Amino acid sequence: WYQRRVQKAIEGVSANSLQFIINAFSSQVYELSTHPYGCRVIQRILENCKIQQTASILEEIHSHTEKLVQDQYGNYVIQHILEHGRPEDKAKIVQELRGKILPLSQHKFASNVVEKCVIHASRAERAMLIEEVLYGEGSNSALCNMMRDQFANYVVQKMIDVSEPNQRKTLMFKIRPHIQMLRKYTYGKHIIAKMEKYYMKSFVQDHPESAYNGLGGVTDINGSMSNAFSIGLNLNADL
Repeated sequence: WYQRRVQKAIEGVSANSLQFIINAFSSQVYELSTHPYGCRVIQRILENCKIQQTASILEEIHSHTEKLVQDQYGNYVIQHILEHGRPEDKAKIVQELRGKILPLSQHKFASNVVEKCVIHASRAERAMLIEEVLYGEGSNSALCNMMRDQFANYVVQKMIDVSEPNQRKTLMFKIRPHIQMLRKYTYGKHIIAKMEKYYMKSFVQDHPESAYNGLGGVTDINGSMSNAFSIGLNLNADL
């Protein structure tokens, strides 16, 4: 009840009038961020107060980033900063998560934060996050483990979506040898569907004389239909 009243108060008064609330939150930001209502209060503070006022709040958040991203409520505070925060605050979060992308992507709550990092990081930061996943070979690589994981597969899909063309090409090249393995996993099939989409798009762009039929295939000038997935991977097995 108290947190809900505070949340409403924050939304209804000027930033200058909120300094007493910020002062009261000193050294309690982590506890508030991991509370079902407190996490909303912290987000409203970040939205409605001046940067000079939120500096101490952000400092406490940054000191607990790794724990917050794995908390069922704290992860929303970190996501909020990634979506609406300053570039320097986003960069601090990305830096904290670097080197831990695999385990965090496999975590129910932290995986959502990793997705937001991939979306909202700078181009250079995004490239580094994807490069971390590309490192290694074989079925025990970070990429393979992520593709067959119920949470991490969504991170891989997002990486395919937002990566630069050259890095997307490398990412998809790394995925190709594991297609047969991915067929065996429910979550792996999501990656296959994402691959199909991009191979189809690429094929149609390169062959404008063909027409996309809306059924996952393209029809060439001779009227024969090809599956976009087999075009890209040269594999004819059923999806």
